[in-house]
Amino acid sequence: MSTHVDDVQQHDREVELVIGGMTCASCAARIEKKLNKMPGVHASVNYATEKAKVHFTTDVDADDLVATVQATGYTAALPTLPVQGQPVEDAAQRAKDEEAVAWRQRLTVSAVLTLPVLLMSMTPALQFDNWQWLSLTLASPVVVWGALPFHRAAWTNLRHRAATMDTLISVGVGAAFLWSLWALFFTHAGMTGMRMPFDLLPSRSEGAGEAHIYLEVAAAVTTFIVAGRYFEARAKRTSGAALRALLDMGAKDVAVLRDGPSGPTEVRMPVGQLSVGDRFVVRPGEKIATDGQVESGRSAVDASMLTGESVPVEAGPGDPVVGATVNAGGRLVVRATRVGSDTQLAQMARLVEDAQNGKAEVQRLADRVSAVFVPIVIGLSLLTLAAWLVTGSSATASFTAAVAVLIIACPCALGLATPTALLVGTGRGAQLGILIKGPQILESTRRVDTIVLDKTGTVTTGHMGVAAVHPVVGEDLEGVLSIAGPLEDASEHPIARAIARHASDAGIDFAPVEDFTNHGGNGVSGTVDGHAVMVGRRSWLTQEWSLDIPVELEGFAETAESEGRTPVWVAWDGRVRAVVVVSDTIKDTSAQAIAELRHLGLRPILLTGDNARAARAVATQVGIAHDDVIAEVLPADKVDVVKRLQDAGAVVAMVGDGVNDAAALAQADLGLAMGTGTDVAIEASDLTLVSGDLRAAPDAIRLARATLRTIKGNLFWAFAYNVAALPLAALGLLSPLIAGAAMAFSSVFVVSNSLRLRRFSPTR
Repeated sequence: MSTHVDDVQQHDREVELVIGGMTCASCAARIEKKLNKMPGVHASVNYATEKAKVHFTTDVDADDLVATVQATGYTAALPTLPVQGQPVEDAAQRAKDEEAVAWRQRLTVSAVLTLPVLLMSMTPALQFDNWQWLSLTLASPVVVWGALPFHRAAWTNLRHRAATMDTLISVGVGAAFLWSLWALFFTHAGMTGMRMPFDLLPSRSEGAGEAHIYLEVAAAVTTFIVAGRYFEARAKRTSGAALRALLDMGAKDVAVLRDGPSGPTEVRMPVGQLSVGDRFVVRPGEKIATDGQVESGRSAVDASMLTGESVPVEAGPGDPVVGATVNAGGRLVVRATRVGSDTQLAQMARLVEDAQNGKAEVQRLADRVSAVFVPIVIGLSLLTLAAWLVTGSSATASFTAAVAVLIIACPCALGLATPTALLVGTGRGAQLGILIKGPQILESTRRVDTIVLDKTGTVTTGHMGVAAVHPVVGEDLEGVLSIAGPLEDASEHPIARAIARHASDAGIDFAPVEDFTNHGGNGVSGTVDGHAVMVGRRSWLTQEWSLDIPVELEGFAETAESEGRTPVWVAWDGRVRAVVVVSDTIKDTSAQAIAELRHLGLRPILLTGDNARAARAVATQVGIAHDDVIAEVLPADKVDVVKRLQDAGAVVAMVGDGVNDAAALAQADLGLAMGTGTDVAIEASDLTLVSGDLRAAPDAIRLARATLRTIKGNLFWAFAYNVAALPLAALGLLSPLIAGAAMAFSSVFVVSNSLRLRRFSPTR
């Protein structure tokens, strides 16, 4: 586990702040640095999501955090939490919408005013007498009002003795405009009849034109950058659309049953007013309002919106149902078991948002670069100006090259590279029923080469059933079930539940059980109706209790094992009396999922507590080599299996669904929990497969790897852009006009590249 995570765990509280006023990655770096200087605070600020995730001790108050951010020159507020069944239109979202609208208005006005300035400056034939003064008239609103957000941010940062991307833009645009004003009022550039040839690149020759003005540069650069901010704002909103869609999936109102004089009556109310224990009606075609348990009725439930699983699931009395899924058949009456932020939908959304607010290690590198980038660029611009002047170039050419250096630099692309890809990738995963808990998980998926699959509930359905009961001569079926049934009913193991259910279905009345003991995956023991009873593994009965196995039962057990079934031995009063054959069905999709995992370069290993013959039979059916079957493993030993594989040099992923898988999931380099499993297993995992379909495992790994590839591609181009563009600008091979367009394009490119993840589709 990383030091970063260890540090976070030492803190007592956590809060998420909505940050306003950030205009580039260096802003986020400044806020993060200020927050982390506070005693007992560990903060991570995300430029793309415009949020800060802060861990802090009880000595610090949330108001102190807000005040620190505000003192840095930005706004901060606690977010309005969304509620299932209500539209996601909190203050933060409205602010994003308003921001996009404001940038669009600024872009429209700036573009309309800039176009004639560009045409006149670039086309001598359009330069009539005094055209330069019309250009000044048109360009001035663009430079003053169009670039106002950059000037305002630069001034705020200056007051806090800091420099950000806005500083570069403001200085670059302002310098071009002020140079033009000086030329118009104090040189012959303002004389009637002045004509200005268009030069794409600056000329070093002396006297290259004190008449040269840069109004088109000031106006066009402003317009290009405003356009980039507008498209960036739009794209950032689009990249979070999957999370908003997830939260908006829930029902908006519900028909609750209330007791009336003539019996229960339906009362329609908003979902937000539901309480645990309320009974509500779900008609065919309606969404289930919240998580609950079916009390009456039977229907097929379409969970595809939530899990990505296309096949409806039958639900009847006693079955759990999940909020936001659709009743596809008959009328259901459901009792609410979880509401509001406790529902599976709300928990999924919280996991997705937490992942989007995190940072991968590659992003932390980009943040460190962005933090020192602006001062370096300003220094490089001054150095360029001095170098050109010293080498005998004209003041105009020297100034042009220096301005180009200021404008071309773009740490924004570095800041957007990781978070935008995370936004889109984790949001798309949520739509497919794949929850990625954090950005650090992406690196793990790339390195994994071995995947350990827990058999029961992962490769198989986990729904055990009794296939046959074979008593010894002298015992009858009813007698065996009346002894084994009550004892197994006291256990929560899937095999025990199957035997107890079989006995109950056979009409057996369960006697009280005394001295019940669970022997950690070997079996159970206790006293039933005065008999000392043991039910469990053969090896446990023969070694721990020194019991002999009747020869007449050997054949039944061997046949069961050869068919992939599990023999369970029943003994009482010191003798083995019967063998119960239990079987678990293999999921229809397991073989396909394992084939896809192999295609991804992973070695699948089957891990089970069953006997080796039964395990190998299952392995044969799903395409796992017998050498890759690890059988008869006690729950406590699953962690040791993972450790042994890691010690042998394997990078291990673990897929499981039970409480006894939690430790192994946490030990593995990558833990994948089946969403149909226990909350403990899901909490211990890195990825959650909501549908319970094993095919989601290769899909999850493919999506995580695709997201990581996108992040690295974004970072490569963002770094490459700056590495290539800055020297070109310093050498005079890029005009400020082209530099402004290229800078705006780099941020738009990074965001647009991330949006391609929305088209990710599962293999099935």
